[in-house]
Amino acid sequence: MRKESILEGAYESFVNFGYKGTTMDKVAKLANVGKGTIYNFFDTKEELLEEIVRNHLKELKEVAENVEDKNLSLEENLERILYGIFKFKKENQLIIKLVQEEKTLATKEVKELLFKIDEEIIGYIKTRIQEGIDMGILRECNSEVTAFVIMKMYVALITDWEVKNKSFTREELLELFNLYILTGIKK
Repeated sequence: MRKESILEGAYESFVNFGYKGTTMDKVAKLANVGKGTIYNFFDTKEELLEEIVRNHLKELKEVAENVEDKNLSLEENLERILYGIFKFKKENQLIIKLVQEEKTLATKEVKELLFKIDEEIIGYIKTRIQEGIDMGILRECNSEVTAFVIMKMYVALITDWEVKNKSFTREELLELFNLYILTGIKK
């Protein structure tokens, strides 16, 4: 119970003040516990943030697994997975705050955690691509590089492109995904 309160207080602090602005005093106040209580569970704010990010990665994996539909093609499922993951990332207040902090302050710890999140996403996509290769649906390719390219392209289309251009609809994203990626790796 106390650990959950601490994690909730830490989450609120990281969302409101960022990594650099979060202190154990702020977490204790938001969690309504003594500062010493926090140290019974976590030695540093880095450990607190890592625990929160681990929980978010579990949620992210659940999102990816829940959007898959065994009645759809691998291509459609890959797009659904990507869309679900990036919708989650785009709406998650902590990730938004961490991305902002990484861009403005280049905080090393934040950069490393964001990298971990991306690695998890790439790993999940890589697994799905490898399954497609093993099933004979996709041609032989480096599944990790392909997963990396897919993720980066998708991120660029839903974030970077939108800075100066109209947002793509989900259908337009699927069409681009098929055109630029899947056409090249389908058998």
